Amino acid sequence: MGDVLAGINSSWEFDTDSVLIRFERGIRTPKLFHVLGERRVPYEALSSVELVPGARKGTVVLRAEPRPGADPLMDAAAGQLRETSDPYRLVLPAEHEPLAASWVSEVASVLGASAAEPAERHLVAAPAAPLQFKAYDGKVSFDGQTVSFRWFWTGASSAKWKAGDQTFAVGELEDVEWRSPEVVGGRLRLVRRGERDRPSGGPPEPDQDPAAVVFGLGYGLVHESLPLAASVLEAVRAAGLPPHPDGPAAAPVPGARELPASVRPAPADIADRIRHLGELHDAGLLTDDEFSSKKAELLAEL
Repeated sequence: MGDVLAGINSSWEFDTDSVLIRFERGIRTPKLFHVLGERRVPYEALSSVELVPGARKGTVVLRAEPRPGADPLMDAAAGQLRETSDPYRLVLPAEHEPLAASWVSEVASVLGASAAEPAERHLVAAPAAPLQFKAYDGKVSFDGQTVSFRWFWTGASSAKWKAGDQTFAVGELEDVEWRSPEVVGGRLRLVRRGERDRPSGGPPEPDQDPAAVVFGLGYGLVHESLPLAASVLEAVRAAGLPPHPDGPAAAPVPGARELPASVRPAPADIADRIRHLGELHDAGLLTDDEFSSKKAELLAEL
């Protein structure tokens, strides 16, 4: 093919077996696109393509639909992205309609029977680790092998402080649940293997769950939390699949790297956390032994 369609916020370059989507970094471009930079999408990752009239006069919209399971970013988003932040949507001037229609026809002709079925493995790469963001109650980090939650004394519940900071190896996890910070109840929750099969009545509320962080106004923003959720999801799915030499899941954990050296926390941060533990102890939420043990752990970090 070799054609390029330049639209609002991105341009699509068509190859014989894939489309390279390059996102602009303009002031009006969604910040999620800034983070994504560019993405190569093989045609086998698509279930359909279409060209429809745009909402604005003089525009048309090229829309591709990825197969379920083909793109970890869209799997993690689970239909929660705003239309303007959809990386598979290209708004074009109406004069580009003939070229866009030609591309739609060509791609549709190469979509096989598998286009109607979920993909067995991810075919589009997620944003690469390391990634991190701040939630309301803690900081989340992913280095390619391990997800870490470090609680903030200003936002974390006493249940999370009592449980302590958390680390989860990719191999422990079964899934990642992301709920957009733009709606009520925004959160990121890690689902551990076998958790959904246990007759426990469901997980605790996110603010009480040491395997979850909660979002809030100014926290867990889409362009920060969704890329991390997608990267973790990609690693989790790849770790559970057999090696596949033809796809991105050939490596046990895409983007895996050695764990980074520990960063010593600031003494003031440790003092604040010990102060908060003291408040929990005074309120009767921590026993003497629990308080002493947690305090010793924090002091050992200095």
